[in-house]
Amino acid sequence: MPNIPQIELANGHSVPAIGQGTWYMGENPSRRQEEIATLRRGIELGLTLVDTATMYGDGLAEELVGEAITPFRDDVYLVDKVLPYEASYRGTIASCEGSLDRLGTDYIDLLLLHWPGSHPLEETVRGFENLIERGLIGAWGVSNFDSDELPELPYPPLVNQVLYNPSRRGVEFDLLPAHAASEPAITTMAYSPIEQGRLLDHPALATVAQNLGVAVSQVLVAWAIRDSNTIAIPKSSSIAHVEQNAQAAMLNLTPEHLEMIDEAFSAPSRKTPLEML
Repeated sequence: MPNIPQIELANGHSVPAIGQGTWYMGENPSRRQEEIATLRRGIELGLTLVDTATMYGDGLAEELVGEAITPFRDDVYLVDKVLPYEASYRGTIASCEGSLDRLGTDYIDLLLLHWPGSHPLEETVRGFENLIERGLIGAWGVSNFDSDELPELPYPPLVNQVLYNPSRRGVEFDLLPAHAASEPAITTMAYSPIEQGRLLDHPALATVAQNLGVAVSQVLVAWAIRDSNTIAIPKSSSIAHVEQNAQAAMLNLTPEHLEMIDEAFSAPSRKTPLEML
């Protein structure tokens, strides 16, 4: 069984550096049992951080996740999200209560604001604080917040979940340094570390993978967590893929491998707008 490295969050909780994403899951009834088995296999392998959202399939992913994690609930670090247009004080609370109902659980470990919206952030955070006081969530964070948006929050979020992979490196210029400089530090969660499959045929990545004797997807997951302060959340698309994701924790990308990736995907030299999928 792979030894998944752990990331210590600012609140003292430790979570695996590789989790399981659920975007587009739960939408095809014919795949339901396969998807449940996939998530459960990932949990057995130590990928116990499971990320979902109200938006995914209008709650269908939450229902799937809830069924999948029931036998393992105490071992799972469950991440969910509130849609921006629901993120008023009362709307944040109502959204979370709806998620809990669909998930069939009585608490969510980490609840994120999915992206910045029109509701005042003070109201959203006040809603999060109410949920924490009632024991319905353990902590709160954000997703898709750029470096100039983080200071608008009343105090730093526990995490910021952003799009990050070799073809989406803009966050390295200012956002990731802002996460590290925050007091307390903000942990980065990288969604779509495989760019929804679009990077799997890239020749430079294929060369690195061939050199290591692994799949390109494993190289990408290992690249995402290389700084020991980033959590990668690849989608749990099949049992074979989650097994590969777990094994990626054991990969050692040498300076030569990283240089090959840098040559193919240049690091940013200036500020660029935050990218989203």
